[in-house]
Formats: sequence, C-alpha cells, structure tokens
Amino acid sequence: MKAQKGFTLIELMIVVAIIGILAAIAIPQYQNYVARSQVSRVMAETGGMKTLVEDCLNSGKGTIGDATSDSTKCDPAVGVAQSNLISTTSGAKQGSSPDPASGTGYPQVAITGTGTPAVPTGAATITATFGNSAAAAISGKTITWTRSTTGGWTCGTNVDGKFAPTGCPKT
Repeated sequence: MKAQKGFTLIELMIVVAIIGILAAIAIPQYQNYVARSQVSRVMAETGGMKTLVEDCLNSGKGTIGDATSDSTKCDPAVGVAQSNLISTTSGAKQGSSPDPASGTGYPQVAITGTGTPAVPTGAATITATFGNSAAAAISGKTITWTRSTTGGWTCGTNVDGKFAPTGCPKT
C-alpha cells in the first residue's frame, strides 16, 4: 500500500496563522506609507505656488481675486491644477469655484495688503486642507506655507508627526 502525501490540517493552519500575523503588521504600515506620500505630494503641489504668489507681490497686487476683470487683483492659482487630495472646501481657484462633483480642490491663497487698491505688505499664506481622496489619518488636516514680510517662506502642518515631511514639520 502506498502512503498518501500532502499537508496535514495542522500544517495548513500554521501557515494561515503566519500569513495573518504578517498581514496584521503590513497593512497598517502600508497605510502609513500612503499617508506620508500624500502629505509630501500636497507639500510639493502647494510649494509650487510660492513662485506665483511672489509674482503677485512683485507686480504690486495685494488683493486676491479674478484678475481678468480687475487689473488690481491677482490670481495666483492660474495654471495650478486641481488636486484630488485637497478638499473642495479648503479653497477655490481665485475668481471661480471648484466643481464639488469632481472631488478636487485648490489651495487657499491669502496676500496681506492695505489701502485701495491694496498694496501688498509682503506677507502671504498658501493653505491646503486634506480631503476627498486623502487617507483617513490626514483628512481634515492642513499644510500651510507662510511668507514673512522679509520674503522667507516656511512650511508647517498639523498632521501627526509620523506623517510630516522633513521640510514641513508639525506645528
């Protein structure tokens, strides 16, 4: 008589248990990796707007708005693509509204200006609120670029420290 070959039930259960333990460790780590990469992506997307804000300031425009209808206003979001990681409630492309059905939004830009028309003081902020397709761990949190009146830019975020990029620490 020939002996049957194969795996016993105990051996199969041990393999399933090992796979379950590995999955319990790997899935949360993967979710953290996704959240960190999304924070870095939005940091880069909003950081690219600094040049556009500088152009507004160098042009002497201290009011954000629809530049096509008012030459004293500046629209630093012109040419900026909508992001599916930024909440539509965090900001609209200046002079227009994002389409809520699209699930994408623009960072909010503010330039400090005084007088009429507003003359920029040099201070500005670019703020993006995570939402839509962002990981649940960072949804509702923000990244903010702040320009001092002397021209220096700093980045800050309120996401958990484990998700914050090196160049944009938790504030």
